[in-house]
Amino acid sequence: MIRWGRQKRRSWRQRSKLEQVEVSTRWMLLLTPWIYFVSGMPQFLIQVTSAPRPKALAGAVVVLGFVQCVVAVRGLRQGVDHYLGKAEARRGPLAIVAGVFALSTTLVTVLIAHGWAGDTVGPAMALFAGVPGLTGVYGLTVPWRRSAAVTAAGSALVAGVFAAAGMAWPSLLGTLFVLGIGGVTGIFTPRCSAWYIAVMQELDEAKEAQSRLAVAEERLRFSRDLHDVMGRNLSVIALKSELATQLARRGAETAVEQMREVQELARQSQTEVRAVVRGYREAGLETELAGARSVLRAAGVDCRIESAGPEMAREVQSALGWVVREGATNVLRHAEASRCTVRLGAGARGSAVLVMENDGLRPEASQGGSGLTGLRERLAALDGTLTAERDESAQLYRLRAEIPLDGRRPSAASAEREAERAVGGVAGAGASAVAGEGEGRE
Repeated sequence: MIRWGRQKRRSWRQRSKLEQVEVSTRWMLLLTPWIYFVSGMPQFLIQVTSAPRPKALAGAVVVLGFVQCVVAVRGLRQGVDHYLGKAEARRGPLAIVAGVFALSTTLVTVLIAHGWAGDTVGPAMALFAGVPGLTGVYGLTVPWRRSAAVTAAGSALVAGVFAAAGMAWPSLLGTLFVLGIGGVTGIFTPRCSAWYIAVMQELDEAKEAQSRLAVAEERLRFSRDLHDVMGRNLSVIALKSELATQLARRGAETAVEQMREVQELARQSQTEVRAVVRGYREAGLETELAGARSVLRAAGVDCRIESAGPEMAREVQSALGWVVREGATNVLRHAEASRCTVRLGAGARGSAVLVMENDGLRPEASQGGSGLTGLRERLAALDGTLTAERDESAQLYRLRAEIPLDGRRPSAASAEREAERAVGGVAGAGASAVAGEGEGRE
């Protein structure tokens, strides 16, 4: 039993907040018929005459109420799915609940006619135990105005039947009041619960759509920048290459000069593209800190930033910005955090240290993903380190990055220079080949 309870608790904590809200709301809704049943039936049984036959009829009413609750739970589950647009409305549970309620009402009418039902409390509480289940199932499958009108008409019909059975007018007024309260509660409680679940789901979908739109907007911006940078240069390169081809066929020496211009344009385009890509890949530290705080607070996480960072190179700020971005993403995706703290300061031996801590650990660490691996590779290029640890005792997840302040990247710079020399050499060789072909034709 203890193991089962721990497993259920672990399974509950692994759910997202939206899933927890939806599950708890559904369970409270499904418990509603039983709450009314437990509230009304004992008071009904107390008022019934203690003779064998009245007690037998009262027991039959209790059994029918129990059956009605069982069927109503199934009908409410299907009704919520219908309200959310996940399933078609099914009339089977509603028909069963209505039939059982009609049979219970008939038995209560018999008790009233023979004077076995006691005072006004008994019949009213018997109906109070079953009305919310019936109106709840019905209210989720039809518009609320229609369900309210049908409920009012049904209450009037039941009151008329009880009057014909000999119930006094004060008792009829009390019965109508109880039926009205139970009917209205049964209609609007399930609809409000289903509406609440629908709103939460729409909010979650809106957040996902907002994230996708942000990614699409960034891609459009990047493609627009590349078009602005490369469009004109590529057009000029194409024209000059075509011109150089025509001149080379004619044996003109100016073809070499045209290819040299093509070479210069290619180098210029390479430099401009590299600048665009560098600006796209670099993440500003201050911008990322502000963005992480805004996103986390919008998600209900109390995010606090303690910044006392020293002066650092641009490469270091960019790398730490990526750490903040990935850390905020992990908080949203892999934790149920209520608070997150980001500390930026100076470490030993002239280094910058960034620490992100958040609570809301899930029982098991998330599997898969390459975000932290990519961060370690990015920081390793700057002679930096990245560590991630789970503090089970304090229920904290800690992400720590440390990078030297100078942020030198000799390997990347040398690789860039080698690439430029390689491109220049290839372009020069191409120009020489064109020139040699032209001289040979002359």
